[in-house]
Amino acid sequence: MDIENAAKAKGEEINVKSVVVILVGAPGSGKSTFCDQVMPSSTRPWVRICQDTIGNGKSGTKAQCLKSAASALKDGKSVFIDRCNLDREQRLEFVKLGGPNVDVHAVVLDLPAKLCISRSIKRTGHEGNLQGGKAAAVVNRMLQKKELPKLSEGFTRITLCLNESDVQACLNTYSALGPMDTLPNGYFGQKNPDAKIQLGIMKFLKKAEVPAANTISDASRIQSSFSPQVFQEKNPGYKRVENVSSFPVNTAKDLKECEDLAVCSAGSHILNDDAPTLAFPSISTSDFQFDLEKASDIIIKKVEEFVNKLGNVRLVLVDLSHRSKILSLVKAKATEKNIDSSKFFTFVGDITRLCSERGLHYNVIANAANWRLKPGGGGVNASIFNAAGPALEVATKEQAKSLQPGKSVAVPLPSTSPLFSREGITHVIHVLGPNMNPQRPNCLNNDYITGCKVLSEAYTSLFEDFASIVRTQAKLAKGKNVNLVTNPLGLQEHNEGVNMKHSPNNDQKSKREDVNYYDKSKKYKGSLYEAEANIHDFRTEKEHTNNDKIDASTTKVWGSWAQALYHIAMHPEKHKDVVLEILDDVVILHDLYPKARRHLLVLTRSEGLDCLTAVRKEHLNLLRTMHDVGMRWVEKFLQEDASLIFRLGYHSAPSMRQLHLHVISQDFDSKHLKNKKHWNSFNTAFFYDSVDVIKDVSNHGKATLRDDESLLSTELRCHRCRSAHPNIPRLKSHISNCRAPFPHSLLQSGRLVLPP
Repeated sequence: MDIENAAKAKGEEINVKSVVVILVGAPGSGKSTFCDQVMPSSTRPWVRICQDTIGNGKSGTKAQCLKSAASALKDGKSVFIDRCNLDREQRLEFVKLGGPNVDVHAVVLDLPAKLCISRSIKRTGHEGNLQGGKAAAVVNRMLQKKELPKLSEGFTRITLCLNESDVQACLNTYSALGPMDTLPNGYFGQKNPDAKIQLGIMKFLKKAEVPAANTISDASRIQSSFSPQVFQEKNPGYKRVENVSSFPVNTAKDLKECEDLAVCSAGSHILNDDAPTLAFPSISTSDFQFDLEKASDIIIKKVEEFVNKLGNVRLVLVDLSHRSKILSLVKAKATEKNIDSSKFFTFVGDITRLCSERGLHYNVIANAANWRLKPGGGGVNASIFNAAGPALEVATKEQAKSLQPGKSVAVPLPSTSPLFSREGITHVIHVLGPNMNPQRPNCLNNDYITGCKVLSEAYTSLFEDFASIVRTQAKLAKGKNVNLVTNPLGLQEHNEGVNMKHSPNNDQKSKREDVNYYDKSKKYKGSLYEAEANIHDFRTEKEHTNNDKIDASTTKVWGSWAQALYHIAMHPEKHKDVVLEILDDVVILHDLYPKARRHLLVLTRSEGLDCLTAVRKEHLNLLRTMHDVGMRWVEKFLQEDASLIFRLGYHSAPSMRQLHLHVISQDFDSKHLKNKKHWNSFNTAFFYDSVDVIKDVSNHGKATLRDDESLLSTELRCHRCRSAHPNIPRLKSHISNCRAPFPHSLLQSGRLVLPP
């Protein structure tokens, strides 16, 4: 392949993975159509394996399909397994095709049975001759055997499509999958994986009593394999209706599934499984013996407070027992308060195995920790440390040595942890509540005034840490890929002094990133103050960082507001109120919204030098001039304050037109440093040191830049000791006291300017 040859020519390591996509769905769900639409548009080589045609155009055997799939994989191709694959046994042998160089995905086309039957009845010339009147009975019979796939079967990725919109999104994902690309692992679009039968298949099928659609959110999508009578006993508040189709069965396993769903708040919560999810235990009510009534009141109060701030995220209260009193209390009070059950619900299971054993996707868990943040003891703390392995203890020590009651600490979970690889957990948030057990430290001796205050603070800290993690993990949606988290909190990010006038629900990353931001910024036209306020608002600029392009200024379209620095550089005499110094080649001014105590911009006055991608060897003298001018101002600042340390550099993909050098002190003590992009734009490889730019251009004739998108969304790390922090306030608190030496790489080659 061309990509492989190019990679080999550069001496790069090649790790191309093939993919086996097992299509799961009833006849008429669109499996063959899915293949037909993906294969012509994808640059990845695909082979469709269909049992209806495997025998020289005629129906064949499962063994023939397996042999053909193995042969295609050996040739480096990816494979669609186009069979119904509705139960685990049918999928088992195909899942075994996976290995170190083969990922196994499932695409579940779980469309309404009525639609599948309608399609099957109407079609003609079907490969398997399943058409006409007999199709309804076949679909009916097959759906009774349906078992939704689980990650524990051996899949690396499962995508569940509940409607045609979901199918189209999935089509886009696989159509955009190039030969060298991989997709994130996990379960996307998941609902109850133990479910077998859809409600309301067809009016001519067996009738039974089910929960009314107007009393359970989106009841038509809830899966049911248990007796409606039992459900009614468990949920007396739900109405019973006649003439709604289902297939009730009454096995012991089905009754157990009914109890599991009855413990949950509703049923719709299982459906929204793309949402970032925090699973948390009840803090302080077990070993710390906190009163359950009071604890449940506080949980509901804090959930109600935070859930109104949340967008596409979920909070899940977890306990091991079906007879858990705290779950019962919280569930009842959540119902009274009409808390959205898709955002908050209760769940029964082992908090360390909710995905692999119970099918609930979650990415953050809370630990009811001890003050020493150590393994041991019993209950949740011991369970989480045991499940996470030694990696969690090591990672925890890097964040904190101990914890005060009412506080929490978020710990990024290393990829070596079994919780990360098996369950998909990215963070553990340790939280310490109040103690009413005289056998444990810091006992409050039944002082519930203090205890309730501490417990309330603990849940507040927990939910705030989760919110910060979600914002941090939000990734840019690239190309046609879907199911990526895009600012799921829906919270407005406050930029540098600009009133964006967006409602929280509208200011989502998907809108900020997928639309050219400059086209939406006309209201800033003509206002230098507002334009400069966005100097470091790094939104979606599809910057041309391909260094083979000679003139970047001709390939990038700058919005009107992004021209402010250009106008200052071209006509500095008109902006004497903001300009500090005017020289023949450069202009110096304060950054209008500085990110540190001292923060200057050195602008070139050369026409056509918009950013680093336009710089070539003939600009070396200009780069040296800009550096020298910056150093002169640094010397002036150090005479005024010898405690300062400086760094000079450029942003890889600036938001503002006109090449400009940042001269910034390393205290980062500024009220204008508000979000992760602000921090990472100066403390990752996005910030290109001036000395390195000069060296790079001198040796290679141009600056070698890295892709900026991932750099701005990495986790917050101290620029000195490199410790990770969940949010900007925590980071600022840390760096104000951190006296660790700077990394060795920054201390070399004059990248840092220290006081004499």
